[in-house]
Amino acid sequence: MAGHSKFKNIMHRKGAQDKKRSKVFSKLSREITVAAKMGGEDADSNPRLRLAIATARAQSMPKDNIERAIAKASGGDAENYDEMRYEGYASGGVGIIVEALTDNRNRTASDVRTIFGKAGGNMGESGSVQFMFDRVGEIFFPADAAGADDMFEAALEAGADEVESDEDGHAVYTDAAELHAVVSALTEALGKEPESAKLIWKPKEPISLDKEGAEKVMRLIEALEDNDDVQTVFGNYDIPEDVLAELDAE
Repeated sequence: MAGHSKFKNIMHRKGAQDKKRSKVFSKLSREITVAAKMGGEDADSNPRLRLAIATARAQSMPKDNIERAIAKASGGDAENYDEMRYEGYASGGVGIIVEALTDNRNRTASDVRTIFGKAGGNMGESGSVQFMFDRVGEIFFPADAAGADDMFEAALEAGADEVESDEDGHAVYTDAAELHAVVSALTEALGKEPESAKLIWKPKEPISLDKEGAEKVMRLIEALEDNDDVQTVFGNYDIPEDVLAELDAE
């Protein structure tokens, strides 16, 4: 996704996720538990856990839920999850990357393959679409966090590589290895925590979709996100504003 329509694409998908808040909380809890189990339960010394908690708070996840997810990491009944990545193509040649946390690799791979097939796409081998993306850190602040110029200056000072701003907010991009440092520097400079901060697969050359193509791609993404094991889905597509307006009107 690129250009002015970027944040509207994000908000369109975010709106779809908000309708399934309990499922969103379940996935956030899983990420918090995994982060705590891998790096310890102290968020101050565990950057992954710190970002997972910040993302959960931005989604209005109750404090008790967050604390239970952290405590579960040291409990005897804590599940062991494997981090998996699947790649494939949606309709129109759009590349899709799926990240999952699973306690059963065979089940999740089969489920993801079936979802691709039912949506008119196909799951490929590892690396089949990864070349279409860059692995970067993305930090998202709401529009009222700062003006565009102030955000750009703060991001530059914090060591970020790029900033994209519009009326919906500011997306700050940084080298993957510098994500945690940039988040800390920006939070201190702005006096506000980001709405989200995570590693993403950023499309190099997004494919512009018409209404039919957008509907097919969004159906695939929503079906993938509805799977309990799938954490995040990335695609190298762009939905023009006029097409997005048609979709929102339906």
